[in-house]
Amino acid sequence: MEFNFEKLEVWQLAMDVIDEVYSLLDNYPEGEKYALIPQAKRSVCSIALNLADGSVRDKREFNQYIRIALGSLIEAITNLKIGIRRKYITRQQFDDIRTIEPLYFKLMKLSKALKG
Repeated sequence: MEFNFEKLEVWQLAMDVIDEVYSLLDNYPEGEKYALIPQAKRSVCSIALNLADGSVRDKREFNQYIRIALGSLIEAITNLKIGIRRKYITRQQFDDIRTIEPLYFKLMKLSKALKG
């Protein structure tokens, strides 16, 4: 069974971001297993979860969920930037995540469309 939210391109991209970020988190040291790693997992999963939850709401509410998903994406990006600074991952590994930027811009576009 396929649910309507699964047809959303932004939800599909969010699922791809989850896969890519989880793979990068394997590079984080054991010492981050109670700090950055679980926080990154929560924030990146929150993107898809909020899109799914918001998709069954009216337009105004859905837009609020999209804004929350955007916040979670920015949080995940910041977590990875911390990982770069701490040398857990390289800038190139971050840049190789092909889904973050398209997801960001598609979420922004969807949010604007729902406002209009």
